[in-house]
Amino acid sequence: MVALVIDIAGIAKADRAIPLGVISGTTVLIGGLLATLLPVLRHRFWRYELRTEELALTRGIWNRVHTVVPLRRIQHLDVSQDVIERNFSLGRLIVHTAGTQGSSVVVPGLEFEEAERLRSEVKHAINEYAV
Repeated sequence: MVALVIDIAGIAKADRAIPLGVISGTTVLIGGLLATLLPVLRHRFWRYELRTEELALTRGIWNRVHTVVPLRRIQHLDVSQDVIERNFSLGRLIVHTAGTQGSSVVVPGLEFEEAERLRSEVKHAINEYAV
């Protein structure tokens, strides 16, 4: 039988290569910075543009994704708010397109009034395009 011996006194030795708490403190600091900066960067790199025949979206911090939704493919539009968004008067526009899985496109982080205005503009553009 092998006995496991833990040297409690060795944990607090002064001659350690890395002082006690530096690794965990660094991990907490980096995690806090990422939790603070990533949402700000995600919001900063979200762009949308309503063109005459399409809705163009660009997003991504490191990997840029360009999405183009033709107006003729849009089935219906939703403006949504969850509990946190409602607290900050934010909303998101959900564009449902013809198709199967992944057939909806979300424009998040809009002021609620802006999301409703964008929904009206897209609806108007769809009606204009259909004529």
